Amino acid sequence: MTKTPREVALMAESGRLLASVFGLLDRTPLAGLSTLQIDEIVERFIVDDLKARPASKGQYGYGFVLNASINDVVCHGVPSLSDVLRDGDIVNLDITLEKNGYIADSSKTYLVGEVNPAARRLVQTTYDAMWLGIRAVRPGARLGDIGWAIERHARRNGYSVVREYCGHGIGREMHEDPQVLHFGKPGTGLPLREGMVFTIEPMLNRGRRNVRTEPDGWTVVTKDGSLSAQFEHTVAVTASGVSVLTLRPDEVDRTKVAA
Repeated sequence: MTKTPREVALMAESGRLLASVFGLLDRTPLAGLSTLQIDEIVERFIVDDLKARPASKGQYGYGFVLNASINDVVCHGVPSLSDVLRDGDIVNLDITLEKNGYIADSSKTYLVGEVNPAARRLVQTTYDAMWLGIRAVRPGARLGDIGWAIERHARRNGYSVVREYCGHGIGREMHEDPQVLHFGKPGTGLPLREGMVFTIEPMLNRGRRNVRTEPDGWTVVTKDGSLSAQFEHTVAVTASGVSVLTLRPDEVDRTKVAA
């Protein structure tokens, strides 16, 4: 379950490369692009420019490089030519990358054009909730501390937390132990130890937390049609706290600034 310092360093390299993929997307005008076009842009960049492998493609029989989850899609949105991003949409792009045998996993919810204030608030609250979960990570803390920090922030802001999907250990395999729930009670769950590497990836809904899976077997949507947002980072437990392995170029590392 824990990684050696060498393994963490290799995962940090995968994370750095993955962060550069989001840097590319930050510079790409998304409005008017189909999610399949975005998938193709990302695949070319990972394979041709970064000389890495898009780890999601082929995993569990999935045929694409990323998940593109628009508006009421909670997660696992399948890229399609017919899903064209429009002004006012929010879209979560969830991407994995493998380099030298180790995988990093991250996602970001993008605002497409002029997005209404209610959607902006959901996206910002979800991002803040992820960072509160990350800031709870340190040796001796417990998994429940992460979930509690996320759930408390969501509830205080009037949002629900999706419970069917969670963060996960990661390394040579995309999904390893432990499961990292985004709800819970402080002081409960598995104790965290230096060398653990896992994702934190809360999904917050503007309405109820209930979800359903579409007939394609992949796409998960809110049952009530409400907006959903998600952010994700891969993190490593260090001797003194936490290191965010997938920190993006547009971000401030909130583990290194006062709360």
